[in-house]
Amino acid sequence: MDDTHLGSQENTSKYERGTRFWLVITACIAVELLSALDLTSISTALPTIVHDLEGFDFIWAASAYSIASTAVLPLVGGLVTLYGRKPILLCFIGWFALGSTICGAAQNLNMLVARRAIQGLGGGGCISVTDIVITDLVPLSERGKFQGIIATVWALACAVGPPVGGALASSGAWRWLFFMNLPICALSATLVLLFLKVHTPKATVQGLLQMDWIGLPIVIGGTMSVILALTWGGIRFPWSSVQVLAPLSIGSIAIACFFVIEARYIKEPMVPPFLFLSRTTLSGYLGVFFHGIASMAVIFYLPIYFQATKLTNSIRSGIDLFGTSFTIPVFAIGTGVFTTLVGRYRPQNYVGWTIITVGFGVLSLLEQDSSPAAYIGFQILLGAGLGIVWISAEYPILAPLPYSNNAHALAFLTFTRSFAQTWGSVIGGAILQNGLQERLPKSFLSTLPRHTQFTYSLVPLIPNLPSPLQDKVRLGFSQSLRIVWWVMCGISGVGLLSCLLMDEIPLRADRDETWGLDQPHVGEDTRNAGTVIIIEGQNESKAKVEVEVRILETTL
Repeated sequence: MDDTHLGSQENTSKYERGTRFWLVITACIAVELLSALDLTSISTALPTIVHDLEGFDFIWAASAYSIASTAVLPLVGGLVTLYGRKPILLCFIGWFALGSTICGAAQNLNMLVARRAIQGLGGGGCISVTDIVITDLVPLSERGKFQGIIATVWALACAVGPPVGGALASSGAWRWLFFMNLPICALSATLVLLFLKVHTPKATVQGLLQMDWIGLPIVIGGTMSVILALTWGGIRFPWSSVQVLAPLSIGSIAIACFFVIEARYIKEPMVPPFLFLSRTTLSGYLGVFFHGIASMAVIFYLPIYFQATKLTNSIRSGIDLFGTSFTIPVFAIGTGVFTTLVGRYRPQNYVGWTIITVGFGVLSLLEQDSSPAAYIGFQILLGAGLGIVWISAEYPILAPLPYSNNAHALAFLTFTRSFAQTWGSVIGGAILQNGLQERLPKSFLSTLPRHTQFTYSLVPLIPNLPSPLQDKVRLGFSQSLRIVWWVMCGISGVGLLSCLLMDEIPLRADRDETWGLDQPHVGEDTRNAGTVIIIEGQNESKAKVEVEVRILETTL
């Protein structure tokens, strides 16, 4: 299918926003803050958490949340269409609060991994539904400004999360990283309950049964199988062993079969059919996927560089991460505003991926004795590219599609990002672990538990090692992380190539009135005893029609 603009570009009417609109946006911001704080604070505290819980399989501790998020996300588009945005969002907020509570009470690493999975189910759903709600309320041509607002929230979380996570971990109070989510959950749920008054369809059980319950276990099972192989490879079993090759092959085949089944045999597929029809939309999803891998590698393994090679504590590593954590949201904000002003998205994608590729290249130059100017400057360069692509990759996904596809398109976008983040943490962890196996002194490795993922549990021990051994361990981490950055540089290059599929399509200025706020405030006049409200109706083409002006006896 040729990538043509399917929406009504002629409808350029502006949507004035009343108090309730901004309260709904505030609720969405609060939900975004949940995920942002959780992700940024846990990354710096995870070495301490794994050490305190006397665990070793750090890859599962890092990826359990994203795996669970991936599991639920393909269903979100269908759920919010069947049951409405509000009830589904409230359910996910409650599920995230439950997961946060039981994570804070975990007594060992296995318990934490299982409970992080529960938390991930809620967290992934929250982010996906809030993205859908914002898309419902804001036309694509104005989306950049609101993406800038969300990016500001991430900027705050990136500035506050790592130091707070490091401080709580250093003081032995890391459990409060999970408990502090509860008041934010309460605030966001209250705002959603009171002000998100949108269309709620009367769904039936039959509609739920018609959703794609076949593809979900295939893609999740395939992913788990590949992750298991990457976790075992070179550590528990040789890479050439059947214990590694069998799950790796089975998982890869399962993931490939998943897309074939979705495209040909499922009536209500999780994978939107337009993914296979528009190359511009496909390029956007590919960009989101490669960006998810790259960004997660930075978030999880750059703190390892600071703590293992620079011997910083959790607090200082969070501060040292400012070069990335602050630059990413800042450039995301600028990209959103710039895209709104110029109405184009292709140049930003090309520029962003070029900067990311170069950024990982220079990051690989870091050594155990690199200066602050080097590791901060390299982070700023890389963070700029990650921030640009974070925002600009969404536009080619939505631009070719009618707004009736927004819910499924955004749900699959969040699924793609979460799926990629799982790969980012696992790929980086497997490379780092195998690199350490080759580079650390054999006499030292013999003192560590065999056949385990020892990377995170080893980090807190490095400052107390005797001088000659400490230098060798620091060098081993530095050289192993360099390989991680090289691999991410190659992945970023593929992300740049995906832009070649992208066409520049005008950004529509209309929206789907079906999911707009009930009785939207277009204008208010309190000069008399009441409030003037323009009620908007709609016909089958979703056109904006002003049908009535009423004067209420009392203000809303």
